[in-house]
Amino acid sequence: MVTNAHLEKINQTPHAKKLNLELLSSERTSVILKLPFNEELIGDPVNGYIHGGAITTLADTACGVAIFQAQNNYRAMATLDLRIDHMQPASSGSDVYANADCYHLTHTIAFVRVNLYTDDASKPIATATGSFMRSNEEFPVN
Repeated sequence: MVTNAHLEKINQTPHAKKLNLELLSSERTSVILKLPFNEELIGDPVNGYIHGGAITTLADTACGVAIFQAQNNYRAMATLDLRIDHMQPASSGSDVYANADCYHLTHTIAFVRVNLYTDDASKPIATATGSFMRSNEEFPVN
């Protein structure tokens, strides 16, 4: 079972910590994180859309937490590749959710898929796939 210790570990980066990500649920290889709406997240003040950088950080962080869950330890990791396909903007006032699943682990690489959405998981604002280098070292602690 994932605990908030996963988020404490991975939210050590200042930009991830500032987003106040919340862990909503976890399964054997997957997690759902929530990015609570905050006015500071607006990247397009004319249309009120949430900045793509916040969406990217949510996706990357969700991947890391799903990997912690799948490998059942805190082995360090690094993002090798993260592809995000933005399908529609996230509107002002909306929380954003990331459902990440670590679908394959090798000794050195983890592979993750993410669905990002606001109100309806079947209508994603973005999808992502990523690969992450896995280390034999413990995830660093501040």
